[in-house]
Amino acid sequence: MNRGIYITANDRVIEQSIALLNSIRCYDSDTPIVLIPYDDNYQNVVQILQESYGVEIYPDLEFIERLSTKLHEIFGEGFFARPNQFRKQACWFGTFDEFIYIDTDIVVFEKIADNLNYLADYDFICCDYQHVGGITNVFTPKVIEDKIFSEAELKDIFNGGFWGAKKNKISEETLYETFAECAAHPEYFDFSQKTSDQPIINYMILKQMHHRFNIVRRPGGAPGNWAGSKQFQTQGVRLIDPNLNQPLQYLHWAGIRIQPGCPYWDIWKHYRYLNEPMPEDESLQTKTQKSLWEQITNKLHKSLKK
Repeated sequence: MNRGIYITANDRVIEQSIALLNSIRCYDSDTPIVLIPYDDNYQNVVQILQESYGVEIYPDLEFIERLSTKLHEIFGEGFFARPNQFRKQACWFGTFDEFIYIDTDIVVFEKIADNLNYLADYDFICCDYQHVGGITNVFTPKVIEDKIFSEAELKDIFNGGFWGAKKNKISEETLYETFAECAAHPEYFDFSQKTSDQPIINYMILKQMHHRFNIVRRPGGAPGNWAGSKQFQTQGVRLIDPNLNQPLQYLHWAGIRIQPGCPYWDIWKHYRYLNEPMPEDESLQTKTQKSLWEQITNKLHKSLKK
């Protein structure tokens, strides 16, 4: 059985990619990892990830481009805020018979590939509490009104940043047909906060994958993993969910800018600079973190130059 991990990245997320790969390799030196380029600007990140972590590039780049172009055409240019997120759908047709997909704004705290063992009983896995917040950022109430999904089915919605499945359980034809179906009913989807792939992927999985499992429903429960949750407690270089007294499997900064002062910054910083000199936070601050006074001063200087 050929198992592995897929990620998507480009040169803009080199820092996040390093943090993710450091965390994966900290607990797992062997599981193969394949990079799906997010766009054409990936030469620097792939060089770093290949040399330092043994990451390989997706073997059929022409297929990724064809897939991406076709999916864009179905909805039309400009419909999605971040259409390249759909490139991750190449996972279904790639190297691995069983795979986990992981966003780069994640760090893991275990041998994350072991979760593929759940695929002995299921065809699709996820691991989050997206469903607890209702259908926001995925569907609109129209899917309930039109009886597209039952209340029970809607409890299986998930975050698109971490999921696993078996190769070819979704065919290329099914992918295109599902996208066309979704494009015909944009009223079913909640794009209000500029999500792109998550609503469509959820629709496809709920329609096509009947043997699915959310790992947080395992016996004894499972911890949360969103960095916006404030209850997690630091234990060394890992986090504990005190609600279950269990260590987190991974932490996901979904919708949160990773920078000094963000939630659980010290955890991310630890994995980013694992085996490297640890820089001071001040040197890592972004332009968006300038003080209000600095912003006002800069605006004043610009106005005086006009």
